[in-house]
Formats: sequence, structure tokens, C-alpha cells
Amino acid sequence: MSTWALVPVKARQAGKLRLAGELPDALRAQLVRRMLDDVLAALAASGAVDGTVVMSPERDLLPAMLRVLQDSAAEMNAALELAREELERGGATCLAVVAADLPLVAPGDVTALIEAARTGGVALAPDAAGTGTNAVALRLPTAFRFHFGPGSLALHRAEAARHGLTATAVTTSGLGFDVDAAADLARLRSQRLPRYAFLG
Repeated sequence: MSTWALVPVKARQAGKLRLAGELPDALRAQLVRRMLDDVLAALAASGAVDGTVVMSPERDLLPAMLRVLQDSAAEMNAALELAREELERGGATCLAVVAADLPLVAPGDVTALIEAARTGGVALAPDAAGTGTNAVALRLPTAFRFHFGPGSLALHRAEAARHGLTATAVTTSGLGFDVDAAADLARLRSQRLPRYAFLG
């Protein structure tokens, strides 16, 4: 089984706009990049992932050895569908779409997500509020469609049910904690992680 991870990343000027009142632009950009680095490191260290692709409209600040797919649609879910189709054509038999803003994610979290998908067909990582989705893993091929955005967890569960699949919830602190709002930023600061010391 060939398992790939896909990490969508917004253009720099669009990253974490909800934190614009909390951080100056330079620190906000540094936060976005540091979280992406953490996610990529967790994926690389997970023995369950054969390769990782970033989907982004920008290539310039990403590591040269990293495979980057162009964000090729105006809407993220449509772009993810196109990226999934490309990876399927390349031989992928399992795909994990993982958010780029998970600063506490660990390799074991990734492995648990992928193993759940291999067993049941679909695995979902809920956000801390239990309404959003921070990661989705799928066995391929599948007609499952992505529904990232407000209320995505219920939409993804309904999508799985439409295809006769039971979506397995994978709930870990690393997959559940994404940084979107001021309260999330405060929680990240409270962790006192050396790699995020620049946040103060």
C-alpha cells in the first residue's frame, strides 16, 4: 500500500488572518512556517507515510526537495480533489490530508490516523471543538468528497455514510489542536515550547 500525505498551505498573505490583531505580520508568517515545519516533521517521522506533498499557490519558501502541487482551484475542497486524483494516478492507495497548523502533532498521531483509514476506509481527526476536521485519511480509490470548512466534521461523516463507510474518529491532542484564534495562540504560548519562544 502506497500512503501519501497532502498538506494544504495558503498563500503567505492569507495565512492566519484571524491572528492579525494578535501578531505583527512577520511573527504571523513565522508562526505559519513553524507549524508547517512541525507537521512535515511528524509526517516524515511516521513510518506509515511513504511521501508528503504540499498543495500551495506558492513554491518559493518551501524546501527545494519537497514536492509541491499547485493549488489549482479557487475553492480548497475542489483543489484537494484535483490533488487527490493526481496522487491516485501516481499509484497512491491511501491518502491523509493534514492541516498545516497543528503545532503539537506527533508521528504517532499520524500513524493512528492512517491505520484507522486502512481498517475502515475513512478516518477523521476532529478539532478541539468537535465541529471541524483537522485531518482526513482515506483508502483509495474512493468517491468520497472533501468538505473542509465550517461544520466539516458532520459533513465528512455524512459523506462517509453516503458511500457505505463508517468514519472512524481519531482523537488525539496533537491532531485536535489547531491554531486559529487568540485563545489558541494563548494556549500555544502556555506550552512554553522552545521552538515557539518567538511568540513571547
